[in-house]
Amino acid sequence: MHKAGKAAVAVAALLAMNCGGSGGGGTNPTGPTGGGGGGGQSTTVTISITGQGGRLAFNPNPAVVTAGQLVVFKNNDSVAHHIILDDGTVQTADIAPGQSSAAVAMGTSGSPTYHCTIHPGMVGGFNGSEAEPPPNCNMAYCGG
Repeated sequence: MHKAGKAAVAVAALLAMNCGGSGGGGTNPTGPTGGGGGGGQSTTVTISITGQGGRLAFNPNPAVVTAGQLVVFKNNDSVAHHIILDDGTVQTADIAPGQSSAAVAMGTSGSPTYHCTIHPGMVGGFNGSEAEPPPNCNMAYCGG
């Protein structure tokens, strides 16, 4: 199996475990899982959900990640959030306040931008890509 196929299988397996119903929190972040260099080790990148709107809702934004690197979303807000890549390839379960998502592996062909499905005005990106909140956004978490 080629490298992109292996990454797709890994992402599909994580989504199968991670895409449950609504409500429940997530897991606690585990911190770095390796040195970030060679040898098949990867580092977990934690992206904080700040509770602000627009591009200010996530920190860091944009985040720097490499293919196969694990990403955890930590909800520092007072309401639940549900993150999805804009191309639909990866998403979290609902993340309760104070909780974290399960770690998701970033694929090689996934979208460089993402948003909260509950609050579409909350947007983020990876590796220099910046998402824009929806035009004329007037719902909760749109500002920025």
